[in-house]
Amino acid sequence: MPRDDFAAEALTPLPGIDPGEPLERVSGWKVVGPGLVVAATGVGAADLVATLTAGSRFGYGLLWAVVLGTILKIILVEGAGRYSLATGRTIFEGWRSLGRWTTVYFGPYILIWGFVYGATAMSSAALPLAALFPVLPLWAWAILMGLLGFSMVWFGRYALVERLAALMVGIMFVVVVGLAVIAAPNVPAMLAGFVPIIPEGGLVYTLALAGGIGGTITLAAYGYWLREKGWYRPRWMRVMQLDNAAAYTVTGIFVVAMLIVGVEVLYSAGYAISAGDEGLLELGEILNDRYGEVIGTAFLVGFWAASFSSLVGVWSGVSLMFADFWGNIRGKHSGHPDTVTGGKYFRFYLLWLTFPPMLLFMLGRPVFLILLYGVLGALFMPFLALTLIWLLNTRRTPERWRNGVGTNVMLGVCVVLFTVLGLYQAWDTLQDVIVWFQG
Repeated sequence: MPRDDFAAEALTPLPGIDPGEPLERVSGWKVVGPGLVVAATGVGAADLVATLTAGSRFGYGLLWAVVLGTILKIILVEGAGRYSLATGRTIFEGWRSLGRWTTVYFGPYILIWGFVYGATAMSSAALPLAALFPVLPLWAWAILMGLLGFSMVWFGRYALVERLAALMVGIMFVVVVGLAVIAAPNVPAMLAGFVPIIPEGGLVYTLALAGGIGGTITLAAYGYWLREKGWYRPRWMRVMQLDNAAAYTVTGIFVVAMLIVGVEVLYSAGYAISAGDEGLLELGEILNDRYGEVIGTAFLVGFWAASFSSLVGVWSGVSLMFADFWGNIRGKHSGHPDTVTGGKYFRFYLLWLTFPPMLLFMLGRPVFLILLYGVLGALFMPFLALTLIWLLNTRRTPERWRNGVGTNVMLGVCVVLFTVLGLYQAWDTLQDVIVWFQG
């Protein structure tokens, strides 16, 4: 339908959605669901490295930023989920109601992001396996990881993704929290880390910990996983909110544990690690030397779990986002068979994530795409926070489920924080490209 007609229609919930219906009672395992998937997907190898590096440079001085980042992610993901449940519409339908500019931004971004991220995710999941089982080169392990994730999502359903996320989170939690316990944290120093200060030279790391840990585009995939779970009406609101809070609390504990490892293993001994995923391999070697081969091997298993869960989560969630985007462009409503798991638009993007990125293993880093990926990616988190403020304070959301003052303040903090972080990210990308040309 024409954009103006769509925007007018999007001011009210879908037919059959009653914003005032009684809330579902929370019991047992109902609170374990899509929140765990989005959290497992969001925390990958890059987040582990960022947290370790911050701990190795500034000790516990940025612990408060980890806590703030966890709270901000809870607010953002809850907002995306609340809009979807309150209206029965997807987040892309909400974006589309705000104007054509959202589609102009989101369409190129999701295609470029998928092409570059596909290669990054496969390589990240392959690194620990290449270290543990050096019978194959890194590129071969990367292709195998891509094919494994592709097969699980192509032939499976959401329930398989959720069970895998629970397993991977369990592995990560046991490994990383166990390492934190073995490292014996300095409790008084930890408590001092809750005081919000920015150490000298620590601004970028503060921004990264507060804003960059726990996912970017995958945060917006939450509403799609809610639909796959069967939580698509306002009565699931309380369950969704607890699901999200519980999952990101686990993520917060996980990231704090990683910071402890960075402080007690690296900072206290004066070690430095590489900035890329290879830094986790170096940490594995340090753990081997300090605690023995069993601990070092266990860490590499946790590294693989974090990376592979991100791969599978993206293959599922972002494919659903693309399918909804393309279906809407083609005039098909959200929930049309072509736009859900297993639909033709979903499978197109799944193929796009898996096979074209394999070319990057042979061609290297395409500079223009890397630049676009960095710049468009830097804009996404401010885009998400700003559009949630717009959607959740207007007639596009029923009055009962609109933002309160506290939520608006926190989303405003997100807009400012992610805008500053995005500018840093875009600048870093541009600097990398300049160095590449000069080299």
